[in-house]
Amino acid sequence: MYDVIVIGARCAGSPAAMLFAQQGYRVLLLEKARFPQDTLSSHYIHQPGVALLNQWGLLGKLRDAGCRPINHQSYEAPGVRLDGFSLPVDGQRTTYAPRRYVLDPILADGAVAAGVEFRESCAVTDLVFEDDRVVGVRYTTPGGAEATDRARLVVGADGMRSLVARKAGAQNVIEHPRVTCTYYSYWSGVPAHFELYERPGRWIGVIPTNDDLTLLMTYFPQDEFSDVRKAVEPAYLDAFRTTAPELYDRMSAGKREEQLYGTGHQENYFRKAYGPGWALVGDAVNHKDSITARGITDAFIQAQTLTRHIGDQLHDDAALEAALRRYEEDLDENHTSFYQAALNVAELKPEGRVEMLQKLVGRQDLIDLYFSTLSGACSIDDFYNDELLTLLDQS
Repeated sequence: MYDVIVIGARCAGSPAAMLFAQQGYRVLLLEKARFPQDTLSSHYIHQPGVALLNQWGLLGKLRDAGCRPINHQSYEAPGVRLDGFSLPVDGQRTTYAPRRYVLDPILADGAVAAGVEFRESCAVTDLVFEDDRVVGVRYTTPGGAEATDRARLVVGADGMRSLVARKAGAQNVIEHPRVTCTYYSYWSGVPAHFELYERPGRWIGVIPTNDDLTLLMTYFPQDEFSDVRKAVEPAYLDAFRTTAPELYDRMSAGKREEQLYGTGHQENYFRKAYGPGWALVGDAVNHKDSITARGITDAFIQAQTLTRHIGDQLHDDAALEAALRRYEEDLDENHTSFYQAALNVAELKPEGRVEMLQKLVGRQDLIDLYFSTLSGACSIDDFYNDELLTLLDQS
């Protein structure tokens, strides 16, 4: 009998398991893959996520793994270019964009070091119920045998297609249609910082990652997905050529090192976050268009939030219910703005932002503050202060 079973050992699951174990609980962490294994990702970790890695004692391992530090961000759209960087969070301003076959094992190792029992190549097939309460999981072992384990709490950190959410009946409480599709690959010989380029109907993301490679991402409207997927490479290259010509020249001098990866399944939702004996974290509870690269950072924050709210109250029925309710309220209060921001950016209509951003040019303090709203280092309310509102009125 475990105190907690966590399903999924990536960006939400391993931190949640680690933090529960650090609170003294007996934790089982199940992962269907065998690490290291890559997965679709936008890679970038914003300042709040880096601060948590540092707090958890894992940031040094990420640096040692050869992930290139990022200290400069730019955004370019028709008629405007901004250069700067977000303000720090807990003293952490430098950011990173690790490959997932690098990051995820670091997170899982952190969980194991905290005392978590970690089992790879274990595919969860069902939840175990007693009197409408989740009390455990059924899964297949690496050898193909069926196994069952029980726990006070089962945490679904198993992604957008979460089995835990499906079996527990976690309905979407907020839902919006897909907005974009994306394709990306990794290039050598392309010097870059964290660069964003936008034109109507197109978005480009450029992020330094591991092994001196640069991640080059393209976003297209969702209604173009069926056409783009039929001729991915020409569409991908043409997006760079027309959206960011100078970057396209840099790409032409470099080399694409891997195949093109992509997806049109960019779902947008919040699910019911908990129920009797279960809770959801990461993409299992909230998924949004990857265009703002919030997935990893938000997964870290949610793992921290869930475990902090539960604390030492896991085995007190009333206290656990109250803690899970506070966790759900926290999701609504602190993650809705990032969800809406992703939907806004994913519309691929820069016109509404450009007029405001043009007025920031020459004001480095406001530019950095704007980038801080994207990272989470600054709230939208703090950004739209009296000084900025006065500046916006002057035109």
